Amino acid sequence: MPSSFYVTTPIYYVNARPHLGHAYTTIAADVVNRFNKMRKAETYFLTGTDEHGDKIVDAAERENTTPRVYVDRISKLFRDLWPELGISNDDFIRTTDKKHIQIVEKILQDIYDAGDIYFSEYEGLYCFGCERFYTEKELVDGKCPDHQTAPERIRESNYFFRMSKYQDWLVEHINRYPDVIRPERYRNEVLSFLKEPLEDLCISRPKSRLKWGITLPFDNNYVTYVWFDALVNYVSALDYPDGKKFIKFWPSVQHIVAKDILKPHGIYWPTMLKAAGIEMYQHLNVHGYWNVDESKMSKSLGNVVEPLSLKNKYGLDAFRYFLMRDMVFGLDSNFSEDALVNRINSDLANDLGNLFSRVLAMVHKYFKGCVPQIDPTIDDSFSVSLEKDAAEAVTEFEICMDKFAFHRAIAAVWELISKMNKYVDITAPWELAKKKSGIRELEAVIYNLLEGLRVISGLIYPVMPDTARTMQKHLGNDPGVPFYELDYLRKWRIIRPGTVLPKTVTLFPRIDVKKEKTTDHDDDQKIQTRLKMKPEISMEEFAKVDLRVATITAAETIPRAKKLLKLEVDIGETRTIVAGISGSYSPEELIGKQVIIVANLKPAKLMGVLSNGMVLAAVDEKECTVAGMDKVVKPGTPLS
Repeated sequence: MPSSFYVTTPIYYVNARPHLGHAYTTIAADVVNRFNKMRKAETYFLTGTDEHGDKIVDAAERENTTPRVYVDRISKLFRDLWPELGISNDDFIRTTDKKHIQIVEKILQDIYDAGDIYFSEYEGLYCFGCERFYTEKELVDGKCPDHQTAPERIRESNYFFRMSKYQDWLVEHINRYPDVIRPERYRNEVLSFLKEPLEDLCISRPKSRLKWGITLPFDNNYVTYVWFDALVNYVSALDYPDGKKFIKFWPSVQHIVAKDILKPHGIYWPTMLKAAGIEMYQHLNVHGYWNVDESKMSKSLGNVVEPLSLKNKYGLDAFRYFLMRDMVFGLDSNFSEDALVNRINSDLANDLGNLFSRVLAMVHKYFKGCVPQIDPTIDDSFSVSLEKDAAEAVTEFEICMDKFAFHRAIAAVWELISKMNKYVDITAPWELAKKKSGIRELEAVIYNLLEGLRVISGLIYPVMPDTARTMQKHLGNDPGVPFYELDYLRKWRIIRPGTVLPKTVTLFPRIDVKKEKTTDHDDDQKIQTRLKMKPEISMEEFAKVDLRVATITAAETIPRAKKLLKLEVDIGETRTIVAGISGSYSPEELIGKQVIIVANLKPAKLMGVLSNGMVLAAVDEKECTVAGMDKVVKPGTPLS
């Protein structure tokens, strides 16, 4: 358990307004920061804005203003947005800050004095959108892969960082500490890139074509390359090299970035740290894209999602919950407003909200709003104790959160909610209340449910802090108690009997979903397609299908296959199956999972891999969910 914890977002480039992608990264950092507070760690959370470079000058010119006026305005949009989204950052850094500029100059001078920066003439392909040189191999059909434009060939004299000098060290470090870049797919991507000889990095731009940047301390005619400037923010914010914050927090640093900036953070930054004599970061945590209509958000496509409008429409905690629940960290996810509404109605209103209202209502109905006292002589075997279930949920939650598997951590909480709803159905408090002999059992049941809600309120705190506090208030807990600390959540029988509880509130009102319009021909066709059943078959025909339980023993992606995973499964023998589920599952989370397969399907070759069977899955417009068993069974067991 860490005594200190330091988390960073990328500092966001101010050539555009904040959108859903920025919100997700920053909320993810906020969630993991709050989680570490649950572990009693002293935390530090940094975000900010990146404000130098060609693109800033271009954006300012388009608005007929100066770069300084422009960056002040856009940076303020980011700074003002974060409190609106419940972000609890400790610092907001700007690369135009005087302190940051001084530390960039110091690191540049140190590396230059060590002989790792040299002057040379260079001719190459330069993308002004990316503000970097590309090699021929990095281009796609002769174009920049991000901007889909052909780079310009330019020739100029510049300063270069001897990045190639540290290639072997970086490969060795990543292999020695395999989780330094996670999830695994991004570590493998960096190692794959490092199989090719690493070129030195051009770290300057002549003032003859760019003045908006940090001047090199050893040559007044050049400014610093924007990435060399921006990456240093992670240490300049901590007052590198001698600041107390640097000494305390840098050893525990966790970076969170989107996959489009993997190379600067996975290659440039580590080699810069090594050259400057700074300890390597602990983890680089890489997430995927939020896609809209199957495409990455883009101003040119007109599909940018404004986070503030969603928060204002559906509520802050519901918005935060959706982002953390619907994206598997590391994979891409598709955003739709329908999916957000479904999560609110299903998970928040039906599951959590109804359970909370149900239990509080019974406290008022049966005990006049007072927390009941459990009779110590009661035979506790009468009711299914929730204490074990709650302890298991806390343990699973901690394991998953530590790995940035936010969706799985939330799933562990919802598993506890499901068990509590079943607990209500099994114990039937309304029946116990009818019998005089059932009052002691009723007291125990209601008290256990209140304790379960207390644990749930603590576990949801990182994702939904406002909802957690509301639940705590209505459970009668002392507001000064650190209700979210994991040690506190592992305890049982904390709520004081006799405490008078406020009447229940609706945590998440259901959202009315308008009926689908069938007047439009296209919509009607979609509905008919969705409802259309396949032709009937006889029992004899169905008996030909051999359905068996399989345990997944290995999983990996298939090169150039966007949705396919290669699975090794155990059904009493080992088989290879290709399954189109990579959009919903990462390889690492499938290992050990039991699924149902069609074992006698005729083998077929998919993307060059012979698939001997088919994994069954439910597929809707949003994602797929593999079919499985609710208990572990022997691999190869047939279904009947």
